[in-house]
Amino acid sequence: MEEKIDILMATYNGEKYIKEQIDSILNQTYSNFRLLICDDNSTDNTYEIIKEYEDKDDRIVVLKNETNLGYTKNFEKLLKNVENKFFMFSDQDDVWYKDKVELTLKKLKDDDSDFVFTDLEIVDENLQTKSPSFNRKMGYINKIIKCSNSYEMLYLYNVITGCTILSKSKFIEKILPLPQNKNLIHDHFIPLVIKLNGGKISYLDVPTIKYRQHNNNQVGTSRYTAKLCSFKEVRDHLIDVKISIFSEYINCERLFINNNELIKYNNKCLEYFKSLKKIKLISLKGIGMYFSIYKHEKLSYKLLYMFIFHFPIICKLGYGISKLFINKKR
Repeated sequence: MEEKIDILMATYNGEKYIKEQIDSILNQTYSNFRLLICDDNSTDNTYEIIKEYEDKDDRIVVLKNETNLGYTKNFEKLLKNVENKFFMFSDQDDVWYKDKVELTLKKLKDDDSDFVFTDLEIVDENLQTKSPSFNRKMGYINKIIKCSNSYEMLYLYNVITGCTILSKSKFIEKILPLPQNKNLIHDHFIPLVIKLNGGKISYLDVPTIKYRQHNNNQVGTSRYTAKLCSFKEVRDHLIDVKISIFSEYINCERLFINNNELIKYNNKCLEYFKSLKKIKLISLKGIGMYFSIYKHEKLSYKLLYMFIFHFPIICKLGYGISKLFINKKR
């Protein structure tokens, strides 16, 4: 007998694309699921649209927030309402490949895993392909291959896109509550919790979603640093993100409660990134800690960020020259 899956969709002002997404889920080759949709007090017609679908298909259950909770609290509410052995996340504006559920569940069972994530195809708002592989475009593949079943894959930053995951529900009590931290969002935090609690993570290296990029994406392929003007702004942002993440790790004692070594390491990492804020010119202090933290990265990445963090005066000059050439070409 097929096992039932809870598919969790958080919605907010998604009327433009939500019908395509719901249709792609309802037309899956694996049909034994419950589509649980929680609307975050939308101001457009999203709620009316999903209620129409609920009336037509008994696999759909609709919830509504009376006030806007934000996407983290909305996903938290959905997780609290999971009833079945497995759950998946869905965005409101993508389109799923018809065999997404079937392929992902098969991978989980074949590998005897607790959590599976996949690649994505990047498309524009009209579903025209922009890149066949999100993970390759973003440079995640090297890290996924090196640390495919390790907490270290997720320690520094997220390489897992939430709308691709399938997870066993038995970890939800460990997952909740979700951190209220924009630098440690749910699709980063959840697999980290699972791995630190003995779960097995698998990666399916095929796209299962048309990942739509448009002006209203909450999280997309555009990098925040591309919008920053000066080298100092870029460097400060990179450091501040890490300070935020390791501060959250230290505050989230339940995550590391049985691992004293990681608790100590978290504190060392936090102090290291705080110390980088004091470097204005050149400093080799802490360079050993740097290589410890970034040991799984490619050599080119390690060298680049070593210069950004420890030789900022050199990078500042190079950054200014590159901006000058870009401006001349315009």
